[in-house]
Amino acid sequence: MSTEIFQLTEKLLQYNHLFLKYYQEGRETGKSYDFHVVIKPFANEVKLINDEWKSAMRKWLTTTNHKHLHLKQIDTTSEHIEQLSIQSFFPATSKSRFLNSHRTVEYFLLEIIKEVNK
Repeated sequence: MSTEIFQLTEKLLQYNHLFLKYYQEGRETGKSYDFHVVIKPFANEVKLINDEWKSAMRKWLTTTNHKHLHLKQIDTTSEHIEQLSIQSFFPATSKSRFLNSHRTVEYFLLEIIKEVNK
């Protein structure tokens, strides 16, 4: 179970870095992406991993004891990931809101990695 959590969390961290990369590229270059060719397939790919991660995390948290990880954080992080997977392609998205969500996701995913490695 811990191996699965670790691998899914690592994958979401990679996606989170991509979100920032796409967002910064869009803001710097004004580049726009085709919704049906780029955005939707990417968001669907992220959603599959995100849903799998969320389910695995819920099981893991109910079977183990972690005083710094809570179910609400999993739900919030999952929602942020879904939003970021789409917002990253739209440079008009509020920069502070985007970056705050990005940092929140990054922090929580790194905390999970720390817990799994204990």
